[in-house]
Amino acid sequence: MGRSIYLDFLSKFGVGGAHPGGIGLTKDILKTEEINKNSRILDVGCGTGQTSAYLAEQYEAKVTGMDINSIMVEKAKSRMRKYQLPVEIIQGSIEDFPLKDGEFDFIISESVLSFVNQPKALKEIFRLLKNGGRFIANELTINKPLSLTIEEEIKQFYGLGSVLTEKNWITLFEKAGFKNINIRMQELSMLQYNPNPEFQCSEYIEPELYSVMYEHFNIMAKYDGVLSYRIFSCTK
Repeated sequence: MGRSIYLDFLSKFGVGGAHPGGIGLTKDILKTEEINKNSRILDVGCGTGQTSAYLAEQYEAKVTGMDINSIMVEKAKSRMRKYQLPVEIIQGSIEDFPLKDGEFDFIISESVLSFVNQPKALKEIFRLLKNGGRFIANELTINKPLSLTIEEEIKQFYGLGSVLTEKNWITLFEKAGFKNINIRMQELSMLQYNPNPEFQCSEYIEPELYSVMYEHFNIMAKYDGVLSYRIFSCTK
Protein backbone atom coordinates (compact mmCIF):
# COMPACT_ATOMS: atom_id res chain seq x y z
CA MET A 1 0.00 0.00 0.00
CA GLY A 2 1.40 3.37 -1.01
CA ARG A 3 1.23 6.63 0.88
CA SER A 4 -2.31 7.88 1.26
CA ILE A 5 -2.86 11.58 0.58
CA TYR A 6 -6.27 11.16 2.24
CA LEU A 7 -4.66 10.00 5.51
CA ASP A 8 -2.14 12.84 5.29
CA PHE A 9 -5.08 15.22 5.00
CA LEU A 10 -6.90 13.69 8.00
CA SER A 11 -3.84 13.90 10.22
CA LYS A 12 -2.74 17.45 9.26
CA PHE A 13 -6.27 18.85 9.53
CA GLY A 14 -6.83 16.72 12.64
CA VAL A 15 -10.27 15.62 11.50
CA GLY A 16 -12.19 14.12 14.41
CA GLY A 17 -14.76 11.42 13.74
CA ALA A 18 -13.57 10.97 10.17
CA HIS A 19 -15.67 7.86 9.66
CA PRO A 20 -19.16 7.44 8.18
CA GLY A 21 -21.79 8.93 10.46
CA GLY A 22 -19.20 10.72 12.62
CA ILE A 23 -19.31 10.78 16.43
CA GLY A 24 -23.13 10.91 16.39
CA LEU A 25 -23.35 7.44 14.89
CA THR A 26 -20.61 6.18 17.24
CA LYS A 27 -22.66 7.23 20.30
CA ASP A 28 -25.69 5.54 18.83
CA ILE A 29 -23.83 2.24 18.25
CA LEU A 30 -22.21 2.23 21.71
CA LYS A 31 -25.60 2.67 23.41
CA THR A 32 -26.55 -0.87 22.47
CA GLU A 33 -23.42 -2.40 24.06
CA GLU A 34 -23.02 -3.23 27.74
CA ILE A 35 -20.21 -0.83 28.54
CA ASN A 36 -19.47 0.23 32.12
CA LYS A 37 -16.62 1.60 34.21
CA ASN A 38 -14.97 -1.83 34.45
CA SER A 39 -14.86 -2.26 30.68
CA ARG A 40 -11.41 -2.31 29.11
CA ILE A 41 -11.66 -0.87 25.61
CA LEU A 42 -9.21 -0.59 22.72
CA ASP A 43 -9.94 2.07 20.10
CA VAL A 44 -7.99 0.95 17.02
CA GLY A 45 -6.85 3.76 14.72
CA CYS A 46 -8.12 6.26 17.29
CA GLY A 47 -7.14 9.32 15.22
CA THR A 48 -7.46 12.51 17.28
CA GLY A 49 -9.09 10.49 20.07
CA GLN A 50 -12.69 11.69 19.78
CA THR A 51 -14.28 8.26 20.39
CA SER A 52 -11.73 7.32 23.08
CA ALA A 53 -12.47 10.55 24.97
CA TYR A 54 -16.22 9.96 24.72
CA LEU A 55 -15.86 6.43 26.13
CA ALA A 56 -13.79 7.66 29.06
CA GLU A 57 -16.11 10.57 29.78
CA GLN A 58 -19.48 8.94 29.24
CA TYR A 59 -18.82 5.45 30.60
CA GLU A 60 -15.69 6.04 32.71
CA ALA A 61 -14.33 2.95 30.96
CA LYS A 62 -10.63 2.07 30.92
CA VAL A 63 -9.68 3.16 27.42
CA THR A 64 -6.57 2.65 25.31
CA GLY A 65 -6.35 4.45 21.96
CA MET A 66 -3.81 3.42 19.35
CA ASP A 67 -2.88 4.88 15.99
CA ILE A 68 0.00 4.32 13.59
CA ASN A 69 0.20 8.01 12.67
CA SER A 70 2.48 10.08 14.94
CA ILE A 71 0.61 13.34 14.21
CA MET A 72 -2.70 11.74 15.21
CA VAL A 73 -1.12 10.28 18.37
CA GLU A 74 0.13 13.73 19.39
CA LYS A 75 -3.30 15.27 18.80
CA ALA A 76 -5.05 12.51 20.74
CA LYS A 77 -2.62 12.93 23.67
CA SER A 78 -3.19 16.68 23.73
CA ARG A 79 -6.99 16.09 23.74
CA MET A 80 -6.67 13.84 26.81
CA ARG A 81 -4.49 16.39 28.58
CA LYS A 82 -6.90 19.20 27.78
CA TYR A 83 -9.91 17.33 29.17
CA GLN A 84 -7.87 15.57 31.89
CA LEU A 85 -8.99 12.12 30.79
CA PRO A 86 -7.06 9.03 31.92
CA VAL A 87 -6.86 7.54 28.41
CA GLU A 88 -3.66 5.81 27.35
CA ILE A 89 -2.63 6.68 23.79
CA ILE A 90 -0.11 4.39 22.08
CA GLN A 91 1.55 4.64 18.69
CA GLY A 92 1.47 1.27 16.94
CA SER A 93 -0.01 -0.96 14.27
CA ILE A 94 -2.97 -3.28 14.82
CA GLU A 95 -1.24 -5.79 12.56
CA ASP A 96 1.26 -6.44 15.34
CA PHE A 97 0.39 -4.96 18.71
CA PRO A 98 2.60 -5.62 21.77
CA LEU A 99 -0.10 -6.25 24.38
CA LYS A 100 -0.99 -9.53 26.01
CA ASP A 101 -3.81 -11.90 24.97
CA GLY A 102 -7.32 -11.31 26.24
CA GLU A 103 -6.64 -7.77 27.42
CA PHE A 104 -9.91 -6.13 26.29
CA ASP A 105 -13.68 -6.47 26.72
CA PHE A 106 -14.35 -4.32 23.66
CA ILE A 107 -12.35 -3.40 20.57
CA ILE A 108 -13.61 -0.69 18.24
CA SER A 109 -12.42 0.14 14.74
CA GLU A 110 -13.92 3.02 12.76
CA SER A 111 -12.76 3.14 9.14
CA VAL A 112 -9.47 1.42 9.93
CA LEU A 113 -9.56 -2.11 8.54
CA SER A 114 -9.74 -0.97 4.90
CA PHE A 115 -6.29 0.61 5.33
CA VAL A 116 -4.50 -2.44 6.76
CA ASN A 117 -3.84 -6.11 6.09
CA GLN A 118 -7.25 -7.40 7.26
CA PRO A 119 -6.40 -11.06 8.07
CA LYS A 120 -3.39 -9.94 10.15
CA ALA A 121 -5.29 -7.16 11.91
CA LEU A 122 -8.31 -9.36 12.68
CA LYS A 123 -6.05 -12.10 14.04
CA GLU A 124 -4.55 -9.53 16.46
CA ILE A 125 -7.97 -8.11 17.40
CA PHE A 126 -9.24 -11.64 18.12
CA ARG A 127 -6.15 -12.39 20.23
CA LEU A 128 -6.44 -9.16 22.23
CA LEU A 129 -10.11 -9.72 23.08
CA LYS A 130 -11.25 -11.65 26.14
CA ASN A 131 -13.41 -14.70 25.53
CA GLY A 132 -16.91 -13.35 25.04
CA GLY A 133 -15.41 -9.93 24.20
CA ARG A 134 -17.04 -7.73 21.58
CA PHE A 135 -15.61 -6.33 18.38
CA ILE A 136 -17.41 -3.40 16.73
CA ALA A 137 -16.37 -2.10 13.31
CA ASN A 138 -17.71 0.69 11.10
CA GLU A 139 -16.12 0.03 7.72
CA LEU A 140 -16.29 1.12 4.08
CA THR A 141 -18.27 -1.46 2.11
CA ILE A 142 -19.18 -1.60 -1.56
CA ASN A 143 -22.73 -2.54 -2.45
CA LYS A 144 -21.62 -4.42 -5.56
CA PRO A 145 -18.31 -5.46 -7.12
CA LEU A 146 -16.65 -2.59 -9.02
CA SER A 147 -14.98 -2.43 -12.40
CA LEU A 148 -11.17 -2.53 -12.15
CA THR A 149 -10.85 1.12 -13.22
CA ILE A 150 -13.22 2.38 -10.52
CA GLU A 151 -11.69 0.10 -7.90
CA GLU A 152 -8.21 1.43 -8.75
CA GLU A 153 -9.38 5.06 -8.57
CA ILE A 154 -10.84 4.54 -5.08
CA LYS A 155 -7.89 2.49 -3.81
CA GLN A 156 -5.38 5.04 -5.14
CA PHE A 157 -7.03 8.10 -3.62
CA TYR A 158 -7.68 6.62 -0.17
CA GLY A 159 -4.57 4.45 -0.11
CA LEU A 160 -6.54 1.24 0.40
CA GLY A 161 -5.31 -2.28 -0.09
CA SER A 162 -8.78 -3.51 -1.03
CA VAL A 163 -12.43 -2.52 -1.24
CA LEU A 164 -14.78 -5.15 0.10
CA THR A 165 -18.40 -6.23 -0.17
CA GLU A 166 -20.45 -7.15 2.90
CA LYS A 167 -19.94 -10.81 2.03
CA ASN A 168 -16.12 -10.35 1.87
CA TRP A 169 -16.14 -8.73 5.33
CA ILE A 170 -18.23 -11.53 6.85
CA THR A 171 -15.88 -14.16 5.41
CA LEU A 172 -12.90 -12.34 6.97
CA PHE A 173 -14.58 -12.11 10.38
CA GLU A 174 -15.56 -15.78 10.28
CA LYS A 175 -12.05 -16.87 9.28
CA ALA A 176 -10.65 -14.90 12.23
CA GLY A 177 -12.94 -16.90 14.53
CA PHE A 178 -15.67 -14.36 15.35
CA LYS A 179 -19.21 -15.50 16.18
CA ASN A 180 -22.70 -13.90 16.19
CA ILE A 181 -21.81 -11.48 13.40
CA ASN A 182 -24.43 -8.77 13.29
CA ILE A 183 -24.70 -6.30 10.41
CA ARG A 184 -26.33 -2.93 10.54
CA MET A 185 -26.75 -0.91 7.39
CA GLN A 186 -27.22 2.82 7.73
CA GLU A 187 -29.89 4.88 6.07
CA LEU A 188 -27.44 7.78 5.72
CA SER A 189 -25.81 8.15 2.35
CA MET A 190 -22.02 8.42 2.21
CA LEU A 191 -22.56 12.07 1.24
CA GLN A 192 -23.61 12.63 4.86
CA TYR A 193 -20.32 10.95 5.73
CA ASN A 194 -19.41 13.06 8.73
CA PRO A 195 -22.19 15.56 9.52
CA ASN A 196 -20.22 17.56 12.12
CA PRO A 197 -16.50 17.31 11.46
CA GLU A 198 -14.14 18.57 14.12
CA PHE A 199 -10.77 20.06 13.14
CA GLN A 200 -7.51 20.24 15.05
CA CYS A 201 -5.18 21.71 12.43
CA SER A 202 -1.40 21.44 12.36
CA GLU A 203 0.62 24.66 12.14
CA TYR A 204 1.88 23.83 8.66
CA ILE A 205 -0.35 22.20 6.06
CA GLU A 206 0.95 21.33 2.58
CA PRO A 207 -0.99 23.28 -0.09
CA GLU A 208 -1.82 20.05 -1.97
CA LEU A 209 -3.87 18.84 1.01
CA TYR A 210 -6.45 21.61 0.69
CA SER A 211 -8.06 20.01 -2.34
CA VAL A 212 -8.35 16.57 -0.74
CA MET A 213 -11.63 17.21 1.08
CA TYR A 214 -13.14 18.41 -2.21
CA GLU A 215 -11.85 15.30 -4.01
CA HIS A 216 -13.21 13.07 -1.24
CA PHE A 217 -16.72 14.51 -1.61
CA ASN A 218 -16.38 14.26 -5.38
CA ILE A 219 -15.75 10.50 -5.13
CA MET A 220 -18.61 10.11 -2.62
CA ALA A 221 -21.03 11.88 -4.98
CA LYS A 222 -19.78 10.07 -8.07
CA TYR A 223 -20.24 6.62 -6.51
CA ASP A 224 -23.25 7.37 -4.31
CA GLY A 225 -25.20 4.14 -3.88
CA VAL A 226 -22.14 2.03 -4.72
CA LEU A 227 -19.80 3.14 -1.93
CA SER A 228 -21.40 2.53 1.41
CA TYR A 229 -20.55 1.31 4.89
CA ARG A 230 -21.70 -1.28 7.40
CA ILE A 231 -21.54 -1.54 11.15
CA PHE A 232 -20.42 -5.02 12.12
CA SER A 233 -20.55 -6.28 15.66
CA CYS A 234 -19.41 -9.72 16.71
CA THR A 235 -18.23 -11.80 19.66
CA LYS A 236 -15.11 -13.84 20.39
